[in-house]
Amino acid sequence: MSRFSRRAGLLGAALLATVGFGGITPALAQDAPARGDIKIVVVSHGQASDPFWSVVQKGVAQAGEDMGVQVDYQAPTTFDMVAMSQLIDAAVATKPQGLIVSVPDAEALGPSIKAAVEAGIPVFTMNSGSDVAKELGALTHVGQTEYEAGYGGGERMAAAGVTNALCVNQEVGNAGLDARCQGFTDAMTKAGGAVEVLAVDLADPTGAQAAVDAAIAAAPDVNGILTLGPTGSAPALAALEAAGKLESIKLATFDLSPEVLTAIKDGKVLFAIDQQQYIQGYLPVVLLTLFNTNLNTIANEVLMTGPGFVTADNAERVIALAEAGTR
Repeated sequence: MSRFSRRAGLLGAALLATVGFGGITPALAQDAPARGDIKIVVVSHGQASDPFWSVVQKGVAQAGEDMGVQVDYQAPTTFDMVAMSQLIDAAVATKPQGLIVSVPDAEALGPSIKAAVEAGIPVFTMNSGSDVAKELGALTHVGQTEYEAGYGGGERMAAAGVTNALCVNQEVGNAGLDARCQGFTDAMTKAGGAVEVLAVDLADPTGAQAAVDAAIAAAPDVNGILTLGPTGSAPALAALEAAGKLESIKLATFDLSPEVLTAIKDGKVLFAIDQQQYIQGYLPVVLLTLFNTNLNTIANEVLMTGPGFVTADNAERVIALAEAGTR
């Protein structure tokens, strides 16, 4: 077990309480399943091939190993709420001992999540869904509040002198990403600045770079760009480098990757907003295991994975961890 995993496991245990939440009644202690018989299914809207979600999956896998339970990570091949709801329904049909879901669209996914709860399956939400977890019947949520994270990014951008910015959104309609842009916009507006949301398709990186290039060419007063993930920062950075505007337009992003951290260290990216997605995968598995084996629940959502900020001051210390796949 890694030192990080031991710490995360201890943190999960420290957060436990004995307050019922979400309407799920665990089995009597004497009927608790053996850990090896516990199956926990994770259904996210992000693919494990994505650099962000690959870290979530590693957290899930490590927690499964550390807890001695079965874990199964699933996601649609693209951002597709119909396909994701079908994956949730299929998971419920297998009667797992726990279900972990991200909730980028509560309206689309709500019926499937509520059906899981009604079937007696303990559900955790993670990453997105902090505002709807309780009403959907989830035991709790593990993640960060997206609006506040975006707001914090806007405050930092404004403090760095940015007055007109783009918020580059690769999944308009994803409630979590929309909330990031809204928080960013509100903070910038409060500081006297302005923000325009730019929709891009990251399935076409060349097209995304062209969209950023066109946007900054059309609005010469833009002096800041916030992207909502590492895959979005790459085409934005390429566009700024090609246009020779790295000095005049400050770039920041959500989430980490080795490339983002190197760019921060080299002064090409101002900061990254870190929600520590490894914990978002790891901790719900720990908590669901203890729910099944020890009747433990927690009383409140766990909004402690972010936001944190990685800047030039601490980027080098995080690079090795990101290269190892845990940050």
